[in-house]
Amino acid sequence: MTRDLVWLFDLDNTLHNASHAIFPAINGNMNALIERVLADQQLPSHPEAVNALRVRYWQRYGATLLGMIRHHGVRADDFLRDAHQFDDLSGMIRAERGIGRLLQRLPGRKILLTNAPRAYAHEVVRHLGLQRHFAEHVPIEAMRVHGQWRPKPSRLMLRQLLRRRGLQAARCVLVEDTLENLRSAKSLRMRTVWFTGFSPRRFSRPGFADVQVKSLHQLPRRLASLR
Repeated sequence: MTRDLVWLFDLDNTLHNASHAIFPAINGNMNALIERVLADQQLPSHPEAVNALRVRYWQRYGATLLGMIRHHGVRADDFLRDAHQFDDLSGMIRAERGIGRLLQRLPGRKILLTNAPRAYAHEVVRHLGLQRHFAEHVPIEAMRVHGQWRPKPSRLMLRQLLRRRGLQAARCVLVEDTLENLRSAKSLRMRTVWFTGFSPRRFSRPGFADVQVKSLHQLPRRLASLR
């Protein structure tokens, strides 16, 4: 029954186009933070080294934050707050039209599952007018397992999420733009939707993505593939 589905929606580059302006601003904020930390620790802090470190930690851990915590002792709350400071967040948001109506049409419960911090996620969802469509928000602050930060693509975090909410993996659908996150979900037998609408490149759908869509409005027509 499709009405029994639980939809796990990513936020950035899925529900809205973060690459348009928000990601460049976050990357700039992170680079400034990393530069200060490296300089304080008397490590190379020129722009090329800083940017390379940010990308390397993101690729290795799924979030730059984890690398900065593990290797440089930064305070997570401070890093998340400062990295998500914007002059005009609402003016930076770009999204498909009619997403609220689309979510209303999808049968089943919806949960926001994002590696973004809680305050930022709430603000973006509020601006998009999607608050009432999500039964729950699971931001990065809630992605801890045994006291350790475990954001997507952590299988440990996903297993904990399922266990604590009494969810069956086979009834959950992760809608996401990041392949590694989809790969982890599929390994736990979740259903997976790869969203590519905000990517300028063309891709071939990997085997661990059950469905590939360029618009979220395609989801109701693809329900049969997710049963």
